[in-house]
Amino acid sequence: MTITDDLQKLLDILPQDLRQVLENHPKRDSLVEVVLDLGRRPEARFPNQAEYLSEVPVTQEQIDDCIQRVGIFGGDNRAGIEQTLHRISAIRNRTGKIIGLTCRVGRAIFGTIGMIRDLVETGKSILMLGCPGVGKTTALREIARVLADDLHKRVVIIDTSNEIAGDGDVAHPAIGRARRMQVAHPNQQHQVMIEAVENHMPEVIVIDEIGTELEALAARTIAERGVQLVGTAHGNQIENLIKNPTLADLVGGIQAVTLGDDEARRRGSQKTVLERKAPPTFEIAVEMLERQRWTIHESVADTVDNLLRGRQPTPQTRTVDDQGKIAVTRQLAVVNGRGGQLATVEESFPSARPSNGWRSSGQMVALPQLPVERVTGRSEFDRLLDESFNYSESIDLNAATRVPGPNGEDLPLHVYPYGVSRHQLEQVISVLTLPVVLTKDIDSADAILALRSHVKNHAKLRQMAKARHVPIHMIKSSTIPQITRGLRRLLNMDDPEMADDLELQLFLHNGSDDEMDALEEARLAVEQIVIPKGQPVELLPRSPQVRKMQHELVEHYRLKSHSFGEEPNRRLRIYPA
Repeated sequence: MTITDDLQKLLDILPQDLRQVLENHPKRDSLVEVVLDLGRRPEARFPNQAEYLSEVPVTQEQIDDCIQRVGIFGGDNRAGIEQTLHRISAIRNRTGKIIGLTCRVGRAIFGTIGMIRDLVETGKSILMLGCPGVGKTTALREIARVLADDLHKRVVIIDTSNEIAGDGDVAHPAIGRARRMQVAHPNQQHQVMIEAVENHMPEVIVIDEIGTELEALAARTIAERGVQLVGTAHGNQIENLIKNPTLADLVGGIQAVTLGDDEARRRGSQKTVLERKAPPTFEIAVEMLERQRWTIHESVADTVDNLLRGRQPTPQTRTVDDQGKIAVTRQLAVVNGRGGQLATVEESFPSARPSNGWRSSGQMVALPQLPVERVTGRSEFDRLLDESFNYSESIDLNAATRVPGPNGEDLPLHVYPYGVSRHQLEQVISVLTLPVVLTKDIDSADAILALRSHVKNHAKLRQMAKARHVPIHMIKSSTIPQITRGLRRLLNMDDPEMADDLELQLFLHNGSDDEMDALEEARLAVEQIVIPKGQPVELLPRSPQVRKMQHELVEHYRLKSHSFGEEPNRRLRIYPA
């Protein structure tokens, strides 16, 4: 990295005795800021410490002398030194007189965005979050230079406090070919943002410190016009923005939604839930935890949806070492079973953990499937779980020994079936290799899988389950699709978008070639015509037993079908959703 700071120009505005101390200081190059408060000793602050520069308190004459050497203080009580990135902020008394100064060193660090250069080049809008002093403005300045010089884009910087491109009418060379628009007063930042789009035809707009509702609305307007946004906001993490009604629109906005009974039951939630209102203004978010460690949310929409549903997101963490080598790890949030506390793991899962389970926490995360050579429509989250937890193929689901699973519950999961065909359950568990064991003892069960009609008419079962803190998962009927869907929902696993050979085996009775051909015919009809084209399809005539299997397969896709015609030409017709 190359660092440009023009430090001497900042030291020249300080009183002579303080200037001499700092010019000869061994840590001069890492100076962060100098604080001058009336009646207090002057203080120099470095990254990990602070020290006094003199035993003599600061006088009003010294403060006035510094003020005369800097530019005019604007409406945000900030001033700068022309052609530099330094910032001098004022503290005033009740009458408006300046009685304190914070002289902050501004540095242009070239190469600071190596960790996220691939994201910058995607053309998506990026939001930088982090605590003060972590380097948000420095990163913003470097992003603007890379976009303008290396990617040859038309970049306009909205420089409210002259902090990105320096004080004065001539912009600092650290922003490269990017253009800078100054803002007369902080309250007018949103107007200048819109003006930049309307007057100067930018491809990228760079904004520092989005802090008001008007600025958030202006950012959304700009994003909807197809302009890439790169900005910073007041907040340390995405959770802070979600809870901030002023800035929530940056991540899509939050609204209360009332669910229907079936949907609320399917989600296992209350009828009124919070959901994202609109697509996020910024598609990518970067949480700057430290100067060399950033957390990347590649899809802000997915992160916000997960947080609102009580799940933890799975962001990337990127770090860079002293040699400039970038390391990327994926974080996985899991429930540790102690009151719903969340622990974050990277790359691997701890071998030993308390196994008192998700009964106490009330939450589950997706279980990985046992390694099987198959291609399904599982989500990226499930795939990462598979890679991270790395379960052995030698696990015997029927063995007496149980091992800790990712939900804190012992695996395999013990399920008590009620009113559901045990034979069909065993078939689904065996074919899909689910980490589930059926039990006849409700006391040892981790969950109950029951027919909805049976549960409604069996108050005693509900009381027993409530007393033992065992959740009840209900299905409409004892069919293969319903059972498969119920077990996947119980394990919080996504339904595959397409059925593979293993899925088709569930619907086979005798495993004959005729049955396999009939199921393959139904599957191709659904996946190639009914779903993508929205057109009904008629299948070839089949026997009643084979037609029943085809009906079950169609139900697996959540579609409707019925048989028509006379035997032996009776056949299936499949309808789009």
